[in-house]
Amino acid sequence: MTEGRVTHSHGCGHGRPVRYERRSDESPSIAAATALAQYYGDDVTAASTQLYDYIDPDALDSLFAETNRGRSRSTGIVEFEIDDATVTVRPDRVEVCPVQ
Repeated sequence: MTEGRVTHSHGCGHGRPVRYERRSDESPSIAAATALAQYYGDDVTAASTQLYDYIDPDALDSLFAETNRGRSRSTGIVEFEIDDATVTVRPDRVEVCPVQ
């Protein structure tokens, strides 16, 4: 099992792009919430921006769930905007960047 980790690209302060490497046992919705909290400088348990206000977390998780044959979905991207940020969810990571 890998540890989820957050890395930042160049920039400083609020609005700096965040890349969060999702752990293998972590749902995409939890990874997205964690990445968003880091982007906004919040604690994930008390974040001011709530993922469920913008996208259905269960639907997001089901898009990346194993198939009925037990295979993981190693491709696919979900992208959506939250206020001033674009969130990109991939099978192995979540990226949060300022809206361009």
